[in-house]
Amino acid sequence: MQKLINAQFDQVLTQIQQAKHKAYQQINTTLVELYWNIGEYISKQVASKAWGKSVEDLAVFIKNHEPNLQGYTARNLWRMKQFYETYKDKAKLSPLVTQISWTNNLLIIAAAKTDEEREFYLRLSKKDL
Repeated sequence: MQKLINAQFDQVLTQIQQAKHKAYQQINTTLVELYWNIGEYISKQVASKAWGKSVEDLAVFIKNHEPNLQGYTARNLWRMKQFYETYKDKAKLSPLVTQISWTNNLLIIAAAKTDEEREFYLRLSKKDL
């Protein structure tokens, strides 16, 4: 009888774990979309010559207004710009970037030299989820 109850409890635990995993994936997707949008905004400001050093100023502004926020250093803001610029014209690749972690995206951008390499590693990273 105890085995039956444990099996039933395992089903509930599996549902909890699956929902938790799904929630993490949705949070990751939202964060990567946010980084894309920030990167797009910065890219356009820099391209219009409105910004240069302002990225550093933005990092300070964010830190002053949201001191508990992490991950918005000048270096990371520049990475968001690079991320956007790497994929903005790649209709085949851009949907994949939200399906993997920010860290994996940064690793792929740093290591892959061609769109084919990026696609390979994006797809490979996605399979690991």
